Amino acid sequence: MKAQNLFTFRFVNTRLGFMFLLVVLFWLKSVCAYLFNFDLNIESTFQYFFLLINPIATTIFLLGLTLYLKRPLASYITMGTVYCLLTLLLFSNVSYYREFSDFLTVATILGSKSVSAGLGEAAINLFRPYDLFFFIDLIVIPLLFFTKKIHIDQRSFRLRVSFAISTISCMLFGANLSFAEVARPELLKRMFSNDYIIKYMGISFFTVYDSYRFFKTDQVRSEASPKDLDKVKDYVREHYAAYDSNLFGIAKGRNVITIHLESFQQFLINYKLKDDQEVEHEVTPFLNEIFRSKETFSFDNFFHQVAQGKTSDAENLLESSLFGLESGSLFTQYGEENTFQAAPSILQQKLGMTSAVFHGNGGGFWNRNETYKQLGYDYFFHDKYFKINEKNSFQYGLHDKELFKQSIKYLEHLQQPFYVKYITVSNHFPYGKFHGEEDGFPFAQTNDKTINGYFATTNYLDTAIKELFDYLKASGLYDDSMIIIYGDHYGISNKRNPNLASLLDKDPEIWNDYDNAMLQRVPLMFHVPKTDIPGRTEEKGADYINHTFGGEVDVLPTLLHLLGVETKQYLQLGQDLLSPNRDQVVSFRNKSFITPDYTVLDSKIYITQGEQAGALVENPTAETENTIDQLRQKVNNQLAVSDLITTKDLLRFYGQDESGLVPVNPEKYSYKNEFEHLKKIEKQKKQDSTSLYSKNDKHSTVKLYKTKSYQDYQDEKESLLQANPESEADSNTFEQ
Repeated sequence: MKAQNLFTFRFVNTRLGFMFLLVVLFWLKSVCAYLFNFDLNIESTFQYFFLLINPIATTIFLLGLTLYLKRPLASYITMGTVYCLLTLLLFSNVSYYREFSDFLTVATILGSKSVSAGLGEAAINLFRPYDLFFFIDLIVIPLLFFTKKIHIDQRSFRLRVSFAISTISCMLFGANLSFAEVARPELLKRMFSNDYIIKYMGISFFTVYDSYRFFKTDQVRSEASPKDLDKVKDYVREHYAAYDSNLFGIAKGRNVITIHLESFQQFLINYKLKDDQEVEHEVTPFLNEIFRSKETFSFDNFFHQVAQGKTSDAENLLESSLFGLESGSLFTQYGEENTFQAAPSILQQKLGMTSAVFHGNGGGFWNRNETYKQLGYDYFFHDKYFKINEKNSFQYGLHDKELFKQSIKYLEHLQQPFYVKYITVSNHFPYGKFHGEEDGFPFAQTNDKTINGYFATTNYLDTAIKELFDYLKASGLYDDSMIIIYGDHYGISNKRNPNLASLLDKDPEIWNDYDNAMLQRVPLMFHVPKTDIPGRTEEKGADYINHTFGGEVDVLPTLLHLLGVETKQYLQLGQDLLSPNRDQVVSFRNKSFITPDYTVLDSKIYITQGEQAGALVENPTAETENTIDQLRQKVNNQLAVSDLITTKDLLRFYGQDESGLVPVNPEKYSYKNEFEHLKKIEKQKKQDSTSLYSKNDKHSTVKLYKTKSYQDYQDEKESLLQANPESEADSNTFEQ
């Protein structure tokens, strides 16, 4: 044992040995931070493996660079400095995470005053005694040098050994990145969340990668000037579609409740699934009713326009009337710094509306906790505000029934009128059954398990929305609100669509790109209760569905016009879906497009509608080619203008004099202690408070929400067993 200890000290007393001591120490700190300070939602043994290996490569590489220094003292001092900086970076993230549930970015450090809370006063207030673990070695190691237990190795260090260390670290990093890409494809391109980068690649890599993204973005932004807005203004002016005067302001003064239907496609509306007994089951009975209602503006040729940003792209399209990026997510790449003129800010400034988002997943996913501040959202109720357990949630967050139910205690305290958004997740891949009372809808009978479970989760979502509507009616909010329901993007991918074909009475053998394009339709409904919409007289039977072609970029101007807000002064790229003058050209991020006449996918031209729907135009006439060229130019212009606005952050130059909007100040929002803040406002306003809670004589409406979620099922069962312990042996009776 003594010989072994002697060998250990001899190794540490070499320059290489000392470096590896620091590598091991930083590895220990990193793993402890991952496991005990960050909430990374580890879902598998494989992800634990990544946590264990991801600090190694970057730490060896960074500390190994100091081995190239010839002078021993300089090498040791530099190595110690690098190690101290790594420790400071790690602990700064630990401290910041406790306050903001996110990680430090370059943009946060350089551009936000809020970082001072994470690194200054809040760091002191949030300090824990066990945090000394991060710094104790910074005291012990100098003492070991002072007492000569460790000394500086005065021998020269060979260049080829230094190079070998760098090579090994690069190989380890390459292996780490390759495994990470297998586990989470397009990890760096799409940037779902900072959590994912930390989980798979580590703090040091995240900081370097974030710095690269920031300075690359900042370089483009710094080259922009107000003159760049001229092209944008010209496009918006020429593209503007005037509102229908009969419908303008028809929903003025109402609350707006937006329900984001995760992975929900249009073909599900009015669809009936046959079980193995050939019995038909209506997948979305409640949404079908809303879709056909004379009080709803419904669209059946409405297409999603998302790219790699998926759900975050849909949010950006709907609330900013701008496209996402060609590659990656706009929220993660630009959301923290860019200027927006989005729905929450416009509605607050023009109509005095309070805004909030309810989402049962982590606030950092898609960088929402920072982007929502830039959009102007007053409140963001994410996973920290809900009671979540393994029974009422899955990897993407709280199940929808629980989300709606648990949100009511916050919703009823919002000052009216309000603009709120619910982001559902239960209909997210992987699709499957739910527990207890939520189980039971039949699975489809195909060779694809993903498709088979899709209808069951969709039916669950439909039931959850009905429960929310029932609450809105019982509480009185229904009559005072406009409810927007939309699908964010496809649920079944193109590669799976041939397996879906038979359920749609299509032949999988001749399934083609046109069929894939038509399945990019998603539902859109503007439901305005107790409103007489011009031209709608019959209660049932009439076809009130709007067949105009449009996309998610068109939602914001439509919404604003229904609320009585003119949009001509805003830089929005969409057109009012209800305008008689709209173009009906639906652009996709890959520059394909759809119109009522033609569907153009890359170089292929298809007939969109009529008896020849889906027919390939193999020998287009000169007139047809000219029409396609003009349409293609429109699409390219729209996408180019969107990218110009986004990548150069041009809205910062479009000030209050032109837009009529005061720029959003993200420093106003923290998304912490939201419930206490709501109640404080009620107390300050007293009799002037317009929250549902205040208007209900300070009586909560939570009990008006009726649901049969799995948690309710379990609570009811537990109550029964407590009241009658003998029933435990016969609990199957309750299960049935």
